Amino acid sequence: MLFVFNPKHDLVHFALPVINFFAPMKFEKIHNKGQARLFKNDYLEMLTKTHPLVIWGIYIPVISYLLYYSAASLNFSVSYVFLIFFCGMFFWSFFEYLAHRFIFHWVSDNPSIQKIAYIMHGNHHHYPRDRERLFMPPVPSIIIASVLFSLFYLIIGRYAFMFFPGFMLGYLMYGTMHYAIHAWNPPFKWMKGLWRNHHLHHYKDEHKGFGVSSTIWDHVFGTMFDLKKEKEDKEKVKELMFGKK
Repeated sequence: MLFVFNPKHDLVHFALPVINFFAPMKFEKIHNKGQARLFKNDYLEMLTKTHPLVIWGIYIPVISYLLYYSAASLNFSVSYVFLIFFCGMFFWSFFEYLAHRFIFHWVSDNPSIQKIAYIMHGNHHHYPRDRERLFMPPVPSIIIASVLFSLFYLIIGRYAFMFFPGFMLGYLMYGTMHYAIHAWNPPFKWMKGLWRNHHLHHYKDEHKGFGVSSTIWDHVFGTMFDLKKEKEDKEKVKELMFGKK
């Protein structure tokens, strides 16, 4: 039986008074239990969820093979492979900032764009304890990763075989850090600023604190919270954490 996706039928029609993601992203209530229903169709809904280990399991073999291929078949030295690899990781941090600021928080009057923005990121602000949607699920992740690799290859040629693995490891570290920020207290004192920056992004001002795995670009572009002046609201932080009640 052929399955046909009908956007008008399968997409959940979100109520604007409850989910006013669009200008700006504010909600009447942050939900501490459950998760947003993104699609009416159960199969599509299933494809919006994943576990971090699934995504790591997909990409670590790809990363390892591409690095091996770069050294063994493309004849780059190991030191050069890792130089380009770390350039890719650093570029991820910049991409993460731009994507979070300008794509995930895209403001539009177009209903279709509003729904896409909610599916991509708005649901996380509405249901911050939903641990199944902190990583992009496998199907869209593989599609987007394939497109990005193709773009990198068109721009930098065979260097993409080293650059892309670093970029993807940056993504894995970002997703893991995001999971950790919503799951546990910071393991080290020097990491507390990273935790607080993201918590403030959720409950204080969604126009600041876009960095998740790093605050470098928040400092560069002036979107970093002044953590010395901002007081921590422990009750609001609890609303964002998996294990807090």
